[in-house]
Amino acid sequence: MRAIVVEQYGVLPSVRDVPSPEVRPGGVVVKVEATGLCRSDWHGWQGHDSDIVLPHVPGHELAGTIAAVGAGVEGWAVGDRVTSPFICACGTCEQCAAGNHQVCPNQLQPGFNYWGSFAEYVALPFAQVNLVRLPDDLDFDTAAGLGCRFATSYRAVRQVGRVVAGESVVIFGCGGIGLSAVMIAAALGAKVVAVDTNPDALALASKYGATEVVPAGPQAVARIRELTGGGAHVTMDALGSNAIVQDALRSLRPRGRHLQVGLLPDGVQVDVSGLIWQELEWLGSHGMAAHHYPEMLSLVASGELKPAELITRRISLAEVPAALKELNLGTPAGVTVIRPWATGLLGSTRPD
Repeated sequence: MRAIVVEQYGVLPSVRDVPSPEVRPGGVVVKVEATGLCRSDWHGWQGHDSDIVLPHVPGHELAGTIAAVGAGVEGWAVGDRVTSPFICACGTCEQCAAGNHQVCPNQLQPGFNYWGSFAEYVALPFAQVNLVRLPDDLDFDTAAGLGCRFATSYRAVRQVGRVVAGESVVIFGCGGIGLSAVMIAAALGAKVVAVDTNPDALALASKYGATEVVPAGPQAVARIRELTGGGAHVTMDALGSNAIVQDALRSLRPRGRHLQVGLLPDGVQVDVSGLIWQELEWLGSHGMAAHHYPEMLSLVASGELKPAELITRRISLAEVPAALKELNLGTPAGVTVIRPWATGLLGSTRPD
């Protein structure tokens, strides 16, 4: 099969012919019809993830059809249309028994623990608890983005952040995760403020439900506090940086809640005294279990959530190295989807 192979951290990968994955007991092999390009893939390429062993195939947001079914997997067949959370939980540990698959200590993640979905085929372990059946009317491009960014934002905003109608929510960083969070928070009836350095990203945030947009910079916190009547109920760092964390915490009102979703490979400084005297909550959020997908999919089917609108670019495997390099300069507006079976250059900047 063809796949994107990283040989050295920070050095542009290439498209290579590599062996296709073998199906294992309890798992399946999926023919990848679409896979998302996420900032987490950039972190892995840069060497920020200790689980990655070179050479490596990135990719963890995926959708496709089952190509092979391993022993012990029941209720699934070759040809079934599926997606999966990027966290493949074991299904048998204490956390999984409690329904908290997203923090399973035995989890495996395609594109991090083993070769991922920037390829024509990918293996998925623990298939019985991680496969999600796709509705026939949900296209693969949209479904691919659900596995990480949209599902992560859905759980962060609705379940971990406990956002309710009428609250003010500030989203810092309007890449795929941030724009997903904007859309979801707005659908819940929140008053959403979006913050980014990219005017195009802010324009998309307005389109997807932000009532106000604020350019990132020295005046951002003062403007946010003005717009939210003294501070937000909830802030979210959807990108991952120490500077964003500081602005997000300063933008909260007393007893506010901060959601940390963006990765922080360089660490972060936190004024713990401020957390204490204002009774702020710092909430980490990491993915979403497969058994929570039906609720999200029902909102997509009803039209209340429209993740397809977040897709701004479709590319082939040949275009992935350049797209990864582009992330060195920041996160582009919207969601980029890779079609592994496409030949040549797609270069599409708008949905089909």
